[in-house]
Amino acid sequence: MRVGVLRAVGAVTACYGVVVAARPQLLARPSGLVDEAGRTAEATRTSLRPLAWRDAAGGLALVLAPEGPALTTAAWLRIAADLGDAVLLGATLPRAARAKAVAVSVGWGALSVAALCADRTRSPGGDGGPRLRS
Repeated sequence: MRVGVLRAVGAVTACYGVVVAARPQLLARPSGLVDEAGRTAEATRTSLRPLAWRDAAGGLALVLAPEGPALTTAAWLRIAADLGDAVLLGATLPRAARAKAVAVSVGWGALSVAALCADRTRSPGGDGGPRLRS
């Protein structure tokens, strides 16, 4: 497990969640959830805020969870949220925004999977680099 990567994903996710909760149009616009004038409907803003708080809470869990089972659980919850977003957004967003939203969701989920599954074995020099094989 690459703890530093998981913590970085968590910090970025938490910050993004807080910002989108305050300004849901930051998610609505690139997702194609605005009207012809680029405005986000009140119902859309209301619907996006819980998702933003979910991201903030999940990201904070990645930042604060102690290394071990708690961090692993937080990572898998983050991954499940990202993959769920990919499936739901891929099935429901306007066609023009669909591929980008799915790619972003899958990308963040894949980064977390890679960090979770990465070998943490230290090299002989202790620098965390690849282990030397004989």
